[in-house]
Amino acid sequence: MTALDHPARNGTDGPVPPGRIPFPVVDEVARHCLQEEEPETVHIEVHLPGRLDRDRLRAAFAEALRRHPRVLMRQAPGRWYRLRYEWELTAEPDVEVVSFPEAGRCALRDARTRALTTAPPLSLSPPIRLEVVEGAGPVEGSEATDAVGVPTRPKPGGPQHKGTVLFLTINHTALDGPACLRVLATAAEMYGGRDNSPAAPPTRTTEPQPASADTPSNWSPPARVAPGTPELSPGNGMLVTELPLPHRPKGAPYTVNDQLMVATALTIAHWNREHGAHPRPLRITMPVDDRPRDLTMPIGNGTRLVEVPFAPAELTTTDMHRLLTRTATRTRALKSLPRPQLGHGATLLTAPVTPVAWRAALTRGLRRAAAPWTSTTLLSNIGRIPYSLDFGEGAGRAHAVWFSAPARMPRGLTVTTASTAGRLHLALRWSRSLLSHGDGAHLRDLFEHYLHTTDVEQP
Repeated sequence: MTALDHPARNGTDGPVPPGRIPFPVVDEVARHCLQEEEPETVHIEVHLPGRLDRDRLRAAFAEALRRHPRVLMRQAPGRWYRLRYEWELTAEPDVEVVSFPEAGRCALRDARTRALTTAPPLSLSPPIRLEVVEGAGPVEGSEATDAVGVPTRPKPGGPQHKGTVLFLTINHTALDGPACLRVLATAAEMYGGRDNSPAAPPTRTTEPQPASADTPSNWSPPARVAPGTPELSPGNGMLVTELPLPHRPKGAPYTVNDQLMVATALTIAHWNREHGAHPRPLRITMPVDDRPRDLTMPIGNGTRLVEVPFAPAELTTTDMHRLLTRTATRTRALKSLPRPQLGHGATLLTAPVTPVAWRAALTRGLRRAAAPWTSTTLLSNIGRIPYSLDFGEGAGRAHAVWFSAPARMPRGLTVTTASTAGRLHLALRWSRSLLSHGDGAHLRDLFEHYLHTTDVEQP
């Protein structure tokens, strides 16, 4: 008996009747600031070694949606003077979620492009789509794709087998990457009948940690990513690559996340020096996700955002161990602080005391005014993928998983990382009004270099 034959689970994953849910703070702010030229999408890309049965996959994903009914929603219609946007829960999808685009030499590139340029509509349930690219070759190393995801020629003598790539595209106004990865893990279990229970999460202190006395202030405008060679076409560009995981000495006071944070800061500082930008403090936004990863995981936009600052002098140091330790102190303190997802200001801004259309205009105006104080970039480290994503015999277990986060201006660049099968999967995504294809490749090379410099032994 496969997992498709199992009875429905109770609790948050049991069936719920259609109803309405007011937009949470994160969803409302995102809804106010939508831009057609740069859709707010999250892309998840899962590489499997084998093939999937189409009908069986559709049935498994449909069952996964039923077991996570909070995904089955659409924006409810309403008058301009309503006080809230609302999600309308549906018993079944409005559209076929799973599709199989025509295979071909450019299928992988085209699927990545669609993930960046076309968001699933909020008016149809669910606001996600799953594209299955069949016959996609393996991705090997940092030369596997170019800045818009065009596969390069396989290395001579390298493996030539063909597998399957799953592209899950998410409208970020409604849902985030970790929540939809949970749904995909449920679908894998439904499809293959194999256990996809999450690995134990890393332990994290819940006691407030003191901030370091040398932490730079967040009151001054941070550095921006210096413009490269902007492209004429609007939207985002993206590069995905696979790197070795950085070595972390046993007992080190910092984590791999701290190493990634330092590598990101050093990469941008180097890039800005090359482009003649005046040295300024950097601030890197870091999503923190405290949700459980099992079937009780709340589905939606569930991360809170913190900002990690770096002074210019810190990013010219030769004492890498000290920089890593100092960064670890800051990130621990920030993670331990109780704070609304987008801060107290956003909570006040979304209070339903005036028509939502008025709040939308005010939010967009404040966003433009606050642009100089927006963080330099965003680093979203998913960490080790907590699920095996094992689709069973024939399809196999995921050997590479990429995520990418939206990269609208004024940041214009996001860095997203995840680790699978002992490898680091990096996605760089940028606004084409800031950077080009070649700029993305150079930033990738800088990141790889600085990540390697974080491999230091303890003194």
